[in-house]
Amino acid sequence: MAVQLFLGGARAGKRDAVAARWPSARWHKLVPGETLADWAGQDATDTPTVLYGVLVWLEDALAGSDDDDALRRQWQEALDALDARFNAAPLIIIGHEVGSGIVPMERLERRLRDMNGWFNQDVAACAERVWQVRHGLVMAL
Repeated sequence: MAVQLFLGGARAGKRDAVAARWPSARWHKLVPGETLADWAGQDATDTPTVLYGVLVWLEDALAGSDDDDALRRQWQEALDALDARFNAAPLIIIGHEVGSGIVPMERLERRLRDMNGWFNQDVAACAERVWQVRHGLVMAL
């Protein structure tokens, strides 16, 4: 799969870095209630596609389910489906670094950070390249 993962904190410059590399990319914001599997089933494209809005999307998914393992299996299966869809043009996923390792006291906030971390790990595992963006500086990992 031609996945590119861009990771960084809020306002780190991820979108600008992606737009500079793929100016003709099609952008798709994950919306609450949408599943990766539903989105993966759309028509194949030869245009680079940027997937963003992951953190809000994850937060909504967590509110609708207490089964973290099932949620993770769902997106892992969807990532496999995306493998077949994005073989000619890259799929660029903008992920989030949340909390800089700080563990919040509230259970739901800890759960969101855990799920976000697992999502990033699962995407990184299938990515062709992972990028870290901090203060507008982009570094290939």
